[in-house]
Amino acid sequence: GADVAVSDRPDRLDLAEETKDKVKAEGVKSAVYALDVLDLASMPKTIDQIVNDFGRLDILVNNAGVPAPSATIVDSDPADWDQLIATNLTGTYLGIRAVAPSIMRAGGGSIVNIASASSHIGTPLIAPYVASKWGIRGLTQSAAVELARKGIRVNSISPGVVNTKLITAPLRPGEAPVSDHFSPEPFAVQRLAEPDEITRLVLFLCADESAFITGSDYVIDGGLLLGPVSPDGQ
Repeated sequence: GADVAVSDRPDRLDLAEETKDKVKAEGVKSAVYALDVLDLASMPKTIDQIVNDFGRLDILVNNAGVPAPSATIVDSDPADWDQLIATNLTGTYLGIRAVAPSIMRAGGGSIVNIASASSHIGTPLIAPYVASKWGIRGLTQSAAVELARKGIRVNSISPGVVNTKLITAPLRPGEAPVSDHFSPEPFAVQRLAEPDEITRLVLFLCADESAFITGSDYVIDGGLLLGPVSPDGQ
């Protein structure tokens, strides 16, 4: 039932337009805004434009993120570390910083940050990604404490492996997709998550049904963090 402002990088607005069309098909208002979460100067201006167009801003979903090239810490490129931390963690921080004042003026609302199941356990070969997502969970709890008396709830979601192009398509030319190296067979739920399953959890944390929840992280990973399950009868 919410009107939705969809933002993405200027070079990806075709994807944002697709999302906008899906949202409008639900009978609500939607519009697209060019926004790079690393552009500190333009973010407040974009937020002001959204508030001007929609009248108010009650909800922020921090969903911008990039994956890490596969490499050990010793063999990794510090430039990849900088990009991962800047986009995934600093981008989330800047989003909260820019949007929270508008949510306060609206009388309160909800912020949902997208972390990862990898923010709960050490994962080899993607240390920058893991570090950025662990940081999001800490940032979420700090923001929840700071913003509680302003009427803003802040929570995070830690998805497992989700059926999107980040998993099923090569991230870079010549690389195998993540799905080539991952099998859900040993785990409790023997499949990848579908995007809609994550969406429903986001919607719950944005809605009044979760009004008593803040500072929490929700793992939605099909049992990935539980590890391999025992065979029947053992």
